[in-house]
Amino acid sequence: MKKFIGSIMTLSVMVVLMTGCGKTEGGTVSTDGSTSMEKVIGALGEAFEQDNPGMTFTYNPTGSGSGITAVAEGRCDIGLSSRSLKEEEKGQGLTETVLALDGIAIIVNPDNPIDDIDLETVAGIYTGEITNWKDVGGSDLEIVLIGREAGSGTRDGFESITGTEDACKYRQELTSTGDVITTVAGNPGAIGYASLASVKETVKALSVGGIVPTEESIKDGSYVVQRPFVLVTKSGTALSKTVQQFFDYITSPEAGGIISSAGAVPVN
Repeated sequence: MKKFIGSIMTLSVMVVLMTGCGKTEGGTVSTDGSTSMEKVIGALGEAFEQDNPGMTFTYNPTGSGSGITAVAEGRCDIGLSSRSLKEEEKGQGLTETVLALDGIAIIVNPDNPIDDIDLETVAGIYTGEITNWKDVGGSDLEIVLIGREAGSGTRDGFESITGTEDACKYRQELTSTGDVITTVAGNPGAIGYASLASVKETVKALSVGGIVPTEESIKDGSYVVQRPFVLVTKSGTALSKTVQQFFDYITSPEAGGIISSAGAVPVN
């Protein structure tokens, strides 16, 4: 009987150690940020929970800028950003770890006859120099510019790569990747940009300079409209045991298959 009780006590101690402690009391890992990372981080979180019964993963899709602020203010364990940290953010005591690479797809309505575009033309469209699809080989139809809100990592990446910072003439600035895709899908004249990992059959992703956005073209750099998916943590601040276990899990080579299945390109 004593031996049985001792075994139960040992098992209880093991469960407590597995579920973690501290600010992630109850074995919870909280993430906040990029809506573009939803599919990737969701798949990783689900796999982590399956492999670690008793631990809970949460994700708050607020956008890259908000996620960076959330981790800086201690409101989440890990911030999610679909752009690299700026120097001033690093100066505030934040560290970035690149989880994966993601192509930013240039998307149009499926009825649009255009299949390929170059960066110069993309820039001309978004700065208002080109306003009708017929001027780039398409139908006689006004171009409707759809983009993301200020602070979005996708917007930051798109404008940096195309050289259109502070010059885009958006018709609509939307707060999530899903909203951009839905809006472009519903407007024959629309053009937008979205994380390749999130693109659905309701829109058409254009090749850029003849290069189709794929895992291979993103990994070898031939598809130039790409950016990193970044994990943001506080510099010099140790993660709780549970959060560290999650961090190690999603950045391990073993997680690469999950990241690829979710449409992004793992870096490990």
